Formats: sequence, C-alpha cells, structure tokens
Amino acid sequence: MTTVSDSDLDEADPPRGPRRWRVTSVEVLCVVLLLAIVGQSWLRTAFDLPALRTGATVFVAVCVQALPFLVLGVLISGAIAAFVPARVLRKVLPKSESAAVGVAGVSGIALAGCECASVPVARRLIGQGVAPSAALTFLLAAPAVNPIVIVSTAVAFPGEPGMVLARFVGSLATAMVMGWLWIRFGKLEWIVERALRKLPDVHGKARWTTFAETARADLVDAGGFLVLGALISAALNVVVPDSWFGALGDQIVLGILVMAVLAVVLSLCSEADAFVAASLSALPLLPRLVFLVVGPAIDAKLFALQAGTFGKTFALRFAPATFVVAVCCGVLAGLVFLGGVR
Repeated sequence: MTTVSDSDLDEADPPRGPRRWRVTSVEVLCVVLLLAIVGQSWLRTAFDLPALRTGATVFVAVCVQALPFLVLGVLISGAIAAFVPARVLRKVLPKSESAAVGVAGVSGIALAGCECASVPVARRLIGQGVAPSAALTFLLAAPAVNPIVIVSTAVAFPGEPGMVLARFVGSLATAMVMGWLWIRFGKLEWIVERALRKLPDVHGKARWTTFAETARADLVDAGGFLVLGALISAALNVVVPDSWFGALGDQIVLGILVMAVLAVVLSLCSEADAFVAASLSALPLLPRLVFLVVGPAIDAKLFALQAGTFGKTFALRFAPATFVVAVCCGVLAGLVFLGGVR
C-alpha cells in the first residue's frame, strides 16, 4: 500500500490565501453611471453644445436601430453552433467542388451568423471533410447575405430597393468568386494543421451550454464593435465637415477607396453596418455600397480571427485577395442595380 505523507499533501494542494477583490469592467461601468447620475445637471450645463447634441443623437439612433438585428443575429448564430451539426451542410454539398461553392454560397442565405461566428463554423466544416473552397465560400456568404442583414439594410435605406439588391448580389458574388479562386490557386498547406482536425459535435445538455456561450460571446464582441462604430459614425457626422464628403462624392474613385478602407478599419458587425453607412448621407450610394460589401468580407477583426484560426500564411494571402474581389464586386453590383454612379 502506498502512503501519502503530509508534505505530499501540502505540495498537491497548497494553502490558499485570502481571495483578493479585483476591479472589473462591470464595477467601472457602475461607478461611471453613478457619477453620471449624480452630476447630470453639471454635465448638461458643461456639454450643452449643438455639436455634442447632434453627435449624441446620431450615436443613439445607430445603436437603437441596429441592436434588435444584432441580438437576433447572435441568437441564430448560437442556435446554429449548438443544434446544426456541420455534417448536415456537408451532406447537401455536391461532389463537384465548383458546384459545392455555389451551394455553399446560397446556404449563407438560410444560415445567419456574424463574421466572428462564421470563422469557427468554417473551421468545423473543413475539419469534417468539407472542401476548403466551399467552407471559405460559406465563411464569406453567411454574414453578408442572410435575411437579418438584408432586412437591416432595407430598414436603413428605406425607398432604396436597389441598394438592398446590390448588396446581396455583390456580397454573394464576392463569396463565390473567392471560392472558385481557391479551387484554382489555393493550397491546403497554407492552412495550419490544427484547423484541419476534426471537431466533435455537441450532444444533450452541452448543446444548450454551447448555445448560451456562443450567443453571449458573439453579443459581447459584436456589441462592442457596434458601440465603437456608432461613436465613429457620430464623430464623422460632427467633426468631419460636409464639404469633405462632398469632395469624396465628386471624386467617386477616391470615395470608393476611402469607404473600402474605412470598412476594414471600423470592423463593424454585418447586422449593424447598414445603419452606419446610412448615416453618412452626404456620400453617394456607390461608395456606401462598397463599404457594405467589403466590411463583412474582410476587416481588421476578421483578419485577426482568420490568422488565429487558419494561420498567418493563409490570412496574408486570403485577406488581400478578398479585399480586391469585394471592391470589384461591389462596384459592379452598384453600376448594375443602382443605375450608375450615384
């Protein structure tokens, strides 16, 4: 019989000291809200400026309009992660890789999710034997052509059905073109080995845990980007003179490039970006359409997620190609469905 000495017990389970209280973001938020309530009269007097009132109105309007679509999107994303195994999509894909790209792109219409959620879903698909071209097509299509994004775009641009159709066609074309380009030029060795490993499906009670955790994580991540985007949108409406946007409107090529780069930098959630684009009313529709097509396809947070999931070698090749394809598809869709440059 093996005996355990007191010294072994001490080493295996060292005594713990008193637990230290740590200040988290929740406590900081509570303190800030409390100070704002106590000093609201002083704040109202100190910041009673027309520019700040305008900025606050734009900020609140963007957040209030976008939040219902964001919440619905993360709930659907969590449900897909928990209750729709990746093998279901694999079964409906045709054996022809080129045809599978088309089916994967159209599948994005039914399977809603934000950009952050589409990356792990694409990894799961590849790990379960789906062709990388089809998985990457789904990665780009799901956050851009699902009903939540389409409805939010229609709400943000009332009376502009061409904008909704142009975004749908431009985004779907971007996803499918990238899938077909992967078939022609992509190499499996660009993807790190860990992304190719099979991931187990969840069962039973674990499904609800996965649903709750996925929805919560997506809401926290996407909500933060929504607030950041609303703040930047408010700042652009207040700080940047209208004449600057007018100049971009007069130089349409420069406006398209600026809005494409802005989409990458802002890293907005696809369920909310239409309201930010709609708030930039001084710009023509075409640059704003390119902003909406590029954003869900590639932005700063997506590049980081792709690099962490599939490897830097993959991201450094896939991201620039996606940017170029998205800009081209957005411009072509705008010229066709928006009646030219406007």
